[in-house]
Amino acid sequence: MATDDMTDADPAVAQILEDCARLLADHDPASTPAAEFLGHQYDRGLAWVQHPEGHGGRGLSLQLQTVVNDRLFAEGAPSANARSPIGYGMGAPTLVTHGSEEQKSRYLRPLFTGEEMWCQLFSEPGAGSDLAGLSTRAVRDGDEWVINGQKVWTTLGHVSKWGLLVARSDPSQPKHKGLTYFVIDMHQPGVEVRPLRQMTGEAEFNEVYFTDARVPDSARVGAVGDGWRVALTTLMNERVAIGGTVPARGSGPIAMLVDEWQRRPGDARARDQLMSLWARAEVLRLTNIRAAENRKRGNPGPEGSVSKVVYAELNKDITSFTMNVVGPEAMLYDNYELGRPDTAMNLTSPQMAFLRRRANSIEGGSSEVLKNTIGERVLGLPGDVRVDKDRPWIEVPRS
Repeated sequence: MATDDMTDADPAVAQILEDCARLLADHDPASTPAAEFLGHQYDRGLAWVQHPEGHGGRGLSLQLQTVVNDRLFAEGAPSANARSPIGYGMGAPTLVTHGSEEQKSRYLRPLFTGEEMWCQLFSEPGAGSDLAGLSTRAVRDGDEWVINGQKVWTTLGHVSKWGLLVARSDPSQPKHKGLTYFVIDMHQPGVEVRPLRQMTGEAEFNEVYFTDARVPDSARVGAVGDGWRVALTTLMNERVAIGGTVPARGSGPIAMLVDEWQRRPGDARARDQLMSLWARAEVLRLTNIRAAENRKRGNPGPEGSVSKVVYAELNKDITSFTMNVVGPEAMLYDNYELGRPDTAMNLTSPQMAFLRRRANSIEGGSSEVLKNTIGERVLGLPGDVRVDKDRPWIEVPRS
């Protein structure tokens, strides 16, 4: 069912709209606390309509969530994605695909309401682009696992209750096969979160140290040794969450550029550059709409890497051109004090956006790695030579 084909006359759409109207009538967003409103939305199966009943959904087509969001946001309803972007965009799809019934029941509702924040514990100092080469260890000890190691670039780790953790449980296996996936309490003993200061002055990112941190086996997601397959679900959804969202027309970075242009309009050549960037932003938005329609209820595939690469390069081009429009004021940045934000990507000025958007081509998979993914898994080109693919991880030389 294409988005354009969904009308109020469609029985599924009509039912969704009726249920949204009831939710809004019973709980006015203007007077209901955000977490409370989102809790009622979850309980009525309007959180993720593609999820199973009882877990925030109704087992319907993913496209119907757009109907829900458009209706609720028009009345000022809060956004779960804005409150908990990593949990909403990456944690929830992973848990609903690979988690146990107990895990879904425990984690999904407070994740959606934003009462419990989530972070992602994947990258390491020696395993960023090559995630499968990670060295954080998970050693079984009865009904628990003992975690030791270090993670970096952990967005919002300082305000998170739970972390999505991939660790090496069997170093004798090849690097992709000896991994296991866990949910870990970020406030438990043995977990230390330290700020990583960015060039914006903020420490939105963190490094996390694990020293004999114990995780119950009940917090394991998926089978022992199946961590890479579970992690791929997180990664594919991460790329869509970062680069594949469908914003309102003309919103986001291009809106900031247009706003600055209206204050300081340039010459005809600059206007052509502005329109070229606006057109690229609109093409990406329309492409993401098509991709969402094709995805239906399933998890995204490698095609999400295309949107992520385009998004990263487009944002850098838009913010660079915005600095040209701003002129000499581009050199002024009002605050390099260390800040610890509780939301990601809260860009309050063109200068801050320019600095922060540099990271878009690194976070969520670097553009270089994603181009390899596109070449191999989308276009079917020959893969890179990988001499360590079938060797036990413990035998692979590391720096």
